[in-house]
Order: sequence, then structure tokens, then C-alpha cells
Amino acid sequence: MTGYFLQAFVYLIAAVLAVPLAKKLGLGSVLGYLIAGVIIGPVIGLVGTETATIQHFAEFGVVMMLFVVGLELEPRMLWDMRHKLIGLGGLQVSLTTIVVMGIALAFDLQWTIALAIGLIFSLSSTAIVLQTFNEKGLTKTDGGRSSFSVLLFQDIAVIPMLALIPLLALPELIEKAEQLGQAAAEHGDSLNLVAHLPGWAYALVVVLAIAALVVGGHYLSRPLFRYVASSGLREIFTAATLMLVIGIAALMGLIGLSPALGAFLAGVVLANSEFRHELESTIEPFKGLLLGLFFITVGAGVDFGVLQVHWPKVIAMALAVMLIKASVLFVLAIIFKIKNSDRWLFALSLAQAGEFGFVLLSYTVQNHVIPQDIAQILSLVVAFSMFLTPSLFILYDKVILPRYEEAENHQEPDEIDEKGTVIIAGIGRFGQIVNRFLVANGIKTVVLDHQVAQVELMRKINIKSYFGDATQPELLHTAGIEEAKLMVVTIDDKERVRDIVKYVKHNFPHVRLMVRAFDRGHAYELRSLGADHIITEAYYSALEMGGRALSELGFHPFKAEQLKNAFDQIEKDNKEKLYQTWLASSEDNRFSNDYRDLFLQLEDLLGKAMNKDRSDGHSLTDRGWTPPPKNYLDDFEQDQPKADDKP
Repeated sequence: MTGYFLQAFVYLIAAVLAVPLAKKLGLGSVLGYLIAGVIIGPVIGLVGTETATIQHFAEFGVVMMLFVVGLELEPRMLWDMRHKLIGLGGLQVSLTTIVVMGIALAFDLQWTIALAIGLIFSLSSTAIVLQTFNEKGLTKTDGGRSSFSVLLFQDIAVIPMLALIPLLALPELIEKAEQLGQAAAEHGDSLNLVAHLPGWAYALVVVLAIAALVVGGHYLSRPLFRYVASSGLREIFTAATLMLVIGIAALMGLIGLSPALGAFLAGVVLANSEFRHELESTIEPFKGLLLGLFFITVGAGVDFGVLQVHWPKVIAMALAVMLIKASVLFVLAIIFKIKNSDRWLFALSLAQAGEFGFVLLSYTVQNHVIPQDIAQILSLVVAFSMFLTPSLFILYDKVILPRYEEAENHQEPDEIDEKGTVIIAGIGRFGQIVNRFLVANGIKTVVLDHQVAQVELMRKINIKSYFGDATQPELLHTAGIEEAKLMVVTIDDKERVRDIVKYVKHNFPHVRLMVRAFDRGHAYELRSLGADHIITEAYYSALEMGGRALSELGFHPFKAEQLKNAFDQIEKDNKEKLYQTWLASSEDNRFSNDYRDLFLQLEDLLGKAMNKDRSDGHSLTDRGWTPPPKNYLDDFEQDQPKADDKP
């Protein structure tokens, strides 16, 4: 038992030390795990023969990851993305397999071995790519979504690959295994219940198992989780979740299918379940830890003996595989009109071999398709390509993306052929609403934005906008700043907003400036620069949600509206005091102790105002907009400002 504790301690301390350091250096967590594995394994030898066993256990992290991926995908979403799923994914797997197989045949390998190698290298690392996308915020980009479609198809394609590989067995490898007595040993240790079934019976078992998984997941999982949730014990819900994932993985293993694929299908089935988010949050810690352990074991399992003998071949093959896959992906990106930096992100992110490569290699050796000596070299090629993947993301971040951003910044602004009463700088989600509202009321606007993709998107939905940087005086002149009455600045960039306000108020003081502020401090800065109207971007939406929350909690809608207005009025009444206190503070410490004390007084005032006159005699459970009691209206009228009151 002590030995297991020591091994666990070694793996954990390697992760704790290496991963934060790798992230600080911009290398990403995946490369940190891989480096940690190499250090504790081949370099200093703290772990050894148990690594292969632990890797089989750690592969369960991949199973959990695909279960979570499945939870994110509703069947309707799968149908909506069918074109990219089948088109991009299908072509990538097919073309990569054909090209790699052709090169393998050119080196005089048998066609069955060449096909198996092509299938293995056609797969990419779902674990590395998705985790890196999440860390870098690339999931929602066009390149990220396209990559996800390909990864999803690859994960599904593992099923026919696992079914095909046994048919590629070489007679000489089977004969050799029987002579060594390996075949009998393998069958004796295996828990595969369908190993001796004829082909048609095996296919029937697979179909029935998948059907049982889908039907059972849809009809039986909900009553199960309702029963477990009724206990109120979170640890039992965790146990039930793990039971579900482990049970599905075991079922798939018993019939010779990929446990990861079964978990993915189960996740898709449960994607519409009311327990989906709870399942995801329960699995997440286990998934992250086991995925990290998986990457450590990949690094620790590198056989430096084989690598020392064959290192030129391993490096050359890994680079060749990545070049072939990147080329195929780049061509597909052009065909499917993935543009600009997203095209490179798509090609580079999927250029490596994947964790399923280890699974398929083991499967091919067990089924006498690829000889053991070739499989060892191929395993190193897969591992080395995974090692190189974080460097490709660094190449994208540091070299490719800045060049496209620089090209956009140096692109000539559009020729503006119209002028309007209002100039709007920024047509993101905030600026769109302002522009639509003004245009709907017959106001002529000129819209500017410094992001080409956003301008093109707006033109597709008939919102006329122009590419250009609103901080450039020439562009503002072309847009008619001299004749404009109002300029609305909705750019989500503090520095650019400050520059625009400073320039416009200094050179065109007649133009009224309405500006979007990021927060209270940013609003104070903009006011000090001369902005006429400042809207803190989240204030009114948050206030509206607060009012809706009171209504949902049983407050009469009229009362909720009154409390919301009272809150807003108190904020407005004290805005000037807070601003003057902020302005009087030193520039190094704008939010001084005086400001803090005044803010705390405001919070106390808000609390007293909100608690004032709660006993109105009206039922809190009545959610309809019915007239409140008379005394309620009297109180409300007394609270309203009179016509001659100062704002």
C-alpha cells in the first residue's frame, strides 16, 4: 500500500510543480503534463514499469472527457452541424488515411499494415485540442468550431475502425502468436464476450448494445437520477454519475467497442436531461485529474531505448505526419471557406496524432495486424507529435495571429460615401442595439468598426457599416464629425474609448458624446475627459434582472418596479458626490479611504430605502399585475419627484 501512495505522490507533485510553471511560460497545461511525465520517467526514473498499467487507468479521463463533450451536444445541434461533421470530418479522415497509406506502401509495407497506419494517424488529439481551446478562449471562433466538428467525426469514426482492424490480421502474425502461446493467453485474460461470435452475430450484438444504451439512457436515467437527487446527498449523486460512466465503459469493453465512444453516446442521449449541468459539474474534477494523469503517463512511457536507436526515423515520421495532416486540413479549410487566421488555427490544431492512436496501436498488436517492433516506433511517433502540438499553438499565437491582426490594422479604411446625424463607433453586441433603435426611429447613422469580420457580418444582415479605426482623425473627418450632432462610442476597449473622447471633445466641442463605460472607475475617467453621457455597460441590464428576481421571489410586480426605481434614483442622487471624491483623490489611489467610506454610506442608505414600508398589506404571492392597495399608490406618489424638483 505504501508503494502506491509513493507513486501517487510522485505523479501529483510532478503535476503541481510542472503545470503552473508551463502555464506561466505560455506553454499550456498539456505540455506541462507531458514534460512532467518525461522528467519523472525516462529522465530521473522515479516511475517505471507501472506506467503502462496506470496509463490504462488514466485513459478513463478520455472516456470522461467524451462523456462531457456528449452532454454539450443536443441531437438537434448534431443535425445542424451535419455538413461540417460529415463534410470536413469525413474528408479529413479519408484523405489523411489515403495519403499516409500511399506513403507506407511506397516503403514496401503490406497494404493491411499501411491501411492500419493510415487509420491511426488520421485521428487527432481530442484531449489536447479541446483543453487548449478552452484555456485560450478559441472554442467560439470559426476555426475552433470547425476543429470541433472534425474531432467529433473522428471520435465517431473509431467505431468502424475498431470493427475493421480485426479483418486486417496477417496470417503470419497469427501463426507466430500461436506458436508462442500468446493467443491462448490473450483469450484467457480477456473479458470480451463476443470474441468467438461469427461476424453477423457480433454486428447484431453491437447494434443491440447501442440501442439499449440509447433507450436506457433516455427512459431509465431520469427516474434513477430523480431517485438519487431526492436523497439530498451530493456524494450519492457523484456515485451514481460515476456508476453510469463506468458501467457504460465496461459494457462497451465487453462487446469489443471503444469505452470512450459509448460514454460519448451516453452524453448525447443525456444532453436534453434536466440533470445535464449537474452531471457535468460532478464529472469535471475527475475528468481534469485523470486527463492530466493520462498526459503524464504518455510522457513517462516514452521508451528512450527505442528512441535512442530510431530517433531520426521517429522525428522524421512525426514531422511528416504533422505536415501531411496540416496540408490536408489547410486545403479543406480553403474548400470550406474558413478564412484568415481561423484557417491556420484549423490546420495547426489538428495536425498531431491523438490519444486514440495508442488505443488503436494496442488493438492492432492484439489482433495481429501490426508487428510489435513497428508498433513501438509508431507509438513514439504519436507521442512525439503530441509533444509538438503546444508549440504549434505557440506558433499560432505569437507569429500567425499577430500578422493577421496587423494586416487588419493596416488595411485601408473603407471609403465613406454618406454622412449622418449620429456617428457610432463600434458595432458589436452593444452598438448593434443602439444603432437599430436609432435607425428604427428615422435617425441617420454612420457606423464605424475596426474589425473587418464584424463589418462583413453586419453587411450580411443589411446593417451598413464601414471598416476603420475611429481613433484616426482622418476617418472621423470623412464620416462627417464636423456636421454630426452626436457621437456614440460603444467600443469594448478602454484605451481606444479614452483616445476618442479626448480627441473629439478637444477638437469638436459641439458634438455631444455618449460613451459606453466598462465599470464605475472607467466612467469617472471618461467624465473627467469631457464625455457628456456615460452608460456603464452592465448597469441597467443588471438592475432589470434584479427587479425580475424580486418578482420571481413573490414581490408584487408594482412593488418590484418601485424598488428598482428607488435603487436607481439613489444611485443618481449620489453619483456626483462619489465622482467628486474620486476626482479629489490622488491619481495613484483614486479609490481612496474617503471614497470607500462614502460608498459604504451609500450601501447603508440603499439598505434602509429598500426596507422602508414593506407592510403594505398586499399578498406577496400574487404575481399578476393587479392594482395595488390605495395606500400603496399614495406612498408611491409621495416618493415621485415633483415637476419643479431638481434632478
